[in-house]
Amino acid sequence: MGLHFHRNPDGTTTGRNEANGFTVTHAEEEEVKRQLYEDAGWEYTPPPPPVPPGFHRFSLVHDEFRASGFGDERYAGLRARPPEGCVPADWGCFALECERPGKTLMDAVAGTVADVRRQHGLVMNSLGVEKPQEWFDADHKNGYAAKIVAHLVLMAADRARLLGYGRKDVVRLLDATGIE
Repeated sequence: MGLHFHRNPDGTTTGRNEANGFTVTHAEEEEVKRQLYEDAGWEYTPPPPPVPPGFHRFSLVHDEFRASGFGDERYAGLRARPPEGCVPADWGCFALECERPGKTLMDAVAGTVADVRRQHGLVMNSLGVEKPQEWFDADHKNGYAAKIVAHLVLMAADRARLLGYGRKDVVRLLDATGIE
């Protein structure tokens, strides 16, 4: 069974349950999601309230190829003293669910990653995004698309390190793209 969502040019959202063809269009994206979940027989959990201005909500994950769970001793200090605005979470691996300040989402993520690295010697390397190819709000600098970008950059930095590439190698590649 698949649920698919599409943002329409008029600002509405259309959702479709591929299993039975149920389709709904509404001005509120969450209402579309609620109705589709109900139709599919799934539990719907509404999103949390918005964060205050200047804050961003995101999750950081320490995703490794080696099996290491939430209780791994490397995370003891981070579980006991997470960065302000973050709560440790067991996602089958170690994760932090955060609401942190920053000019942009990328600033908030970068600041949190740096705090964790400095205080605990651990590099958080993922935002826990499962399907980074799915973009809903590419025109919004601090929304889901920004989480995708931060996720991919963290993942690329981690994979580059595992292959033996350093910061200069990654920066050289970014510079080669010509982005300003």
